[in-house]
Amino acid sequence: MKRNRGFTLLEVMVATTIMAIAVVGLLSSLSASLRNAARLTDYDRSALLARRKMDELLLDRRLPRFAAVEGNWDLSATGVEGGWRARILPFDVPPGAGANTAVLDRVELEVWWKKGGLRRSFALEGFRRGVLRPEEVALAGGAAP
Repeated sequence: MKRNRGFTLLEVMVATTIMAIAVVGLLSSLSASLRNAARLTDYDRSALLARRKMDELLLDRRLPRFAAVEGNWDLSATGVEGGWRARILPFDVPPGAGANTAVLDRVELEVWWKKGGLRRSFALEGFRRGVLRPEEVALAGGAAP
């Protein structure tokens, strides 16, 4: 007796169902990976912009202490709708400090951007050496000028 070799309709349907479940799982994880990559790209771009801005703030000695400084990123140059806000405060002021006293400044920087209608942000801080100006002595808690 000759036997036909091949798959039955039931075997083909079971194999197709298993394959469909595997493909759906694979496409789902691929979609999640692409979403995460896009999100991380925005964070990475913002981190690069924040690092560049922090370097500028640490080097610019003309920035006033105790005042907020802010700006927006150029959308055409960065590809991100967002901006930054910074404050420079004396971190370590010696007791009885007067004008021209060396101090340690803390630079606080908040970077924000918009993605999908949501505002996202993170903060950085850095430190630099500075010198108290006569008009800043009272604000820093030093001695009277």
